[in-house]
Parts: sequence; structure tokens; C-alpha cells
Amino acid sequence: MVAPRKYPQELRERAVRLAVEARRVPETRPGAVRRIAEQLGINAETLRGWVNQAEIDEGARPGVSTDDAARVRELEAENRELRRANHILRSASAFFAAELDRPSIR
Repeated sequence: MVAPRKYPQELRERAVRLAVEARRVPETRPGAVRRIAEQLGINAETLRGWVNQAEIDEGARPGVSTDDAARVRELEAENRELRRANHILRSASAFFAAELDRPSIR
């Protein structure tokens, strides 16, 4: 279950775009993220995280991209479900094997 987002996607995209553009210009680079965050009413650390993730997604910074992280989550969920199914099958197999070993009374 995903938590609701505090900021709309449009605001998030705009803030990241503005911060990335401001960081490219040497004169506006110092304090760019903090300044833009204040102007848009966003927590500076939140915006810094968004900018870092955008740079990772673009390949400009090392790290796990958003798509890769989503794929890992999907695979982990699938893995959990398969482990659960295997446990159920093993339990059922053991139950029926025990039934076959019991002497029948007729």
C-alpha cells in the first residue's frame, strides 16, 4: 500500500526542473535548492531528495533508479508469494503422505 503524496506531481516536477536549472548556473548554484524550496513552500530536504533521485534517474549520479527500485519491489513481492505457495504445497504434501501411511480400518 502506497502512502498518499503530500505534494502534487506537477509541483514536484516543476520544483525539480527549477532546481536542476538553477544548479547548472554557477552564480545561482549555492543555496539553489533551499531558495527554490522556500519560494514554492516545500521542505528543502524533500526537494533535495527529489533532485538527487532525478539525477540518478537521468544517469548523472550513481544509485538505484526509480524504475529499478519498483522492479525490485515487484520481484520481492512475487518471491514472497511463491515462498508462501511452496510452504502450503509442502504442508499439504506432508499431510497427504501421513494419511497414506496410516493403516486403514475396514
